[in-house]
Amino acid sequence: MKFFHAVRTGAIALAALGMLIPSTTLLAATTVKAKTTQAETSAAAERFDVGLHQDNLLFGQVVDAQGVPQASVPIQLIQKNRVLITVKTDPSGFFAISKIPPATYQVKSGKMSGTYRLWAPKTAPAEAQAGVMMVVGQGPVRAQQGPIGYWFGKVWEVAGLIVSKVVAIPLAIHGCMTANPEETW
Repeated sequence: MKFFHAVRTGAIALAALGMLIPSTTLLAATTVKAKTTQAETSAAAERFDVGLHQDNLLFGQVVDAQGVPQASVPIQLIQKNRVLITVKTDPSGFFAISKIPPATYQVKSGKMSGTYRLWAPKTAPAEAQAGVMMVVGQGPVRAQQGPIGYWFGKVWEVAGLIVSKVVAIPLAIHGCMTANPEETW
């Protein structure tokens, strides 16, 4: 009888602890660790396939976070940490670089950059993009600020979680106690 009482008490304690720790905090820690490990072991996971056009022409556009085209933004084509060419976007935010040999390059604009595997015309896989789209001036997404910054940005959600847990835990304990009134805690 004492064994079942201890098991039930442990289960209630674990349930209460699980309700107190937001699951997104636990998932965020796991996700950050997985992303860090993945980035360290394989740069290929962050590579985008892009099909070059006639004359090995690479098209692209630079926009801000709201989708507004950005004019006169410098774009660098980098290979093996060496800048091969720098161009600027036109008034519509578009840029073009011609006569690029198919290979893997880094395309950089200010602080934004991406790794692209460029394919010769008509040889790119079906899922390859037709060009490069870069979004500049975008602030960090809340999840990139870590679990603390994420939750401080959601004050009402946190308050709702706290209130729900303050109500749910005593109800769960009361429910267990009234189910078997002869057992004592």
